[in-house]
Amino acid sequence: MLHPSDTGTFYTPRQVADSLTALARKCGFTQLRVSGGEPTVGKTHLFQLLDLLKDKGFSFILETNGILLGHDEDYAGDLAKYDFVHARVSLKGCDNQEFSMLTGADAKGFDLQLRSLEKLTKAGVRCHPSAMVSFSNRENIGKLKHRLRQIGPDLAEQLEVEE
Repeated sequence: MLHPSDTGTFYTPRQVADSLTALARKCGFTQLRVSGGEPTVGKTHLFQLLDLLKDKGFSFILETNGILLGHDEDYAGDLAKYDFVHARVSLKGCDNQEFSMLTGADAKGFDLQLRSLEKLTKAGVRCHPSAMVSFSNRENIGKLKHRLRQIGPDLAEQLEVEE
């Protein structure tokens, strides 16, 4: 069995915050982002990082598949405490079947992704969806936009298409 310590390097929230802010200041960036490895899995680590970035003058883009945000009743509300966070929820496909085909996971995971957008919107966390649509037809994309409009009127227009 593989362990994370065997395949990579673990960075403390302080190391991540220092590295991100140093690079951003050097390059004149105003937005910070951590992507890959699903940052919501390490909830404590993520919130410690956000605590360190608070009041630094940056926006933070949280790249997530949204599954844990959709599952955990309190996660979106806890994120709402950080007004500099914007969540980019990367949907895997346009519906449950496409989600399952693309991820190999239970099709119900797609519902959790959409639920994360509901919870984020309700909690007042700025967010937008992106969707991997390479295997989607126009009809399914249209149905996804309809579902997004039901969650929040602007979400369909803010949909970022990934191919």
